[in-house]
Amino acid sequence: MDSITQAEFAIYENIQPSRYERSNFAYSFSFLPKEERSAINVIYAFCSYIDDIVDGIPNLDDLVRQKKKQRLAWWENEIEKIYSGTLKNPLISPFINVINRFNIPKQYFLTLIDGCRRDLLQQRYNTFEELKEYLYSVASVVGLISIEIFGYRYEETQNYAINLGYALQLTNILRDIKADKDRGFIYLPQEDLERFKYTEQDLINEVYDDRFIDLMRFEVQRCRQYYHKARTMLHPDEKMTVIPAEIMDSIYYRLLEKIELNDFNVFKKKIRVNNLHKFMIATKHWLSMRVFVKRLKD
Repeated sequence: MDSITQAEFAIYENIQPSRYERSNFAYSFSFLPKEERSAINVIYAFCSYIDDIVDGIPNLDDLVRQKKKQRLAWWENEIEKIYSGTLKNPLISPFINVINRFNIPKQYFLTLIDGCRRDLLQQRYNTFEELKEYLYSVASVVGLISIEIFGYRYEETQNYAINLGYALQLTNILRDIKADKDRGFIYLPQEDLERFKYTEQDLINEVYDDRFIDLMRFEVQRCRQYYHKARTMLHPDEKMTVIPAEIMDSIYYRLLEKIELNDFNVFKKKIRVNNLHKFMIATKHWLSMRVFVKRLKD
């Protein structure tokens, strides 16, 4: 195998707990049945790894940037071989087994890789519609992959996953404004900055004033609309199926509330939901669903 192949296959030789398992995802997936939990672990290890390929500051030299593009292209080729049945390497068998077991569409993975590639090519977004394409590629498709594993009965559940993906990633963007701009990225649409007469240089200089507060209030309200839209698209009898997504909804919505409670000052510190609160949210959802199922059986 060439050096890229050796490096990429190595991640599957022994799938170790990755950073997401210490994040909000851990609280969402910890109560899943063993098979589903194992499958989600494999998928999120893959998603995290693809994200890691492009992670870092954008002012990379051309050689490093080209190598990152080559690694993404290599993975696209591997995905194609998996779906054509020509890739048999045992080191990647956990990933292949999940794809086959849950019949996950190939395009989801290709879209995810393409979305991550965008961070190598673009650090600014002119309009929200342009940003929304990125949100779909790096977040909504992960939700679509997840519901294939959870199982679902209604077509609307796909729209639920898409809109929840928008909401979760927008929440991340608002929380990480400082960290992202320090890496050279400004995800807030330029049209929004112009609307509130808050310049890119203001953001780089961490100017915290009424203009920034009004801008953030606008962004938070937009984000809330996607949480609401997602929730209205989920059938009540599907809630038990997608409990992990419901937990993610609650944790990230609480994060959004905390951004607001901190007067939108994301420059001062990174706003978080503490681990105890995450655990309480997860436990509450699982217990309430168990009570609901018991009542149905009774």
